[in-house]
Amino acid sequence: MGNNTSANHLVDVDSAFDVIKDDNNQAWPTYDQQSNSPANLELVTQDHFVRRNGIVFAGTHLIFDFWGASQLDNLELMETALRESVDVAAATLLHIHLHHFTPNGGISGVAILAESHISVHTWPERSYAAFDVFMCGDAEPEKTIPVLKKAFTPGQVNITEHLRGVVDEDNV
Repeated sequence: MGNNTSANHLVDVDSAFDVIKDDNNQAWPTYDQQSNSPANLELVTQDHFVRRNGIVFAGTHLIFDFWGASQLDNLELMETALRESVDVAAATLLHIHLHHFTPNGGISGVAILAESHISVHTWPERSYAAFDVFMCGDAEPEKTIPVLKKAFTPGQVNITEHLRGVVDEDNV
């Protein structure tokens, strides 16, 4: 692994990741939140829940349906759009994995974030893409919308928002 410095919120993977092994000797990467915090003083146990309009919740989950979209088989554009989306949302990219299907050229993939994820599934033969953006903490998932619209120029966009992990103050 090396340093990835192409965006402001990418992680220095050499210093941020450790590997732990489970009972079956399977290696799993871990992300050290403390070593990457700006002042390095906050507790690692911070839960990153959000308070907005008097509601406390884990994060915002946005579902985008793009119809009449173009370039849905372009892996390079998809990766660029995901990276830019992470950057504008002030999120922390941990890993991107994209898979290209043949013969139709559809793409399925995910950007794993410290704040959660952005996933995508495309059907170029139908000019359709399904994006799933879930982020917690101070990240701003709504800022991904114009980036993805610019990249794939859909004729119609349907957006659904769901607040995940809404805290019922009476039961805390």
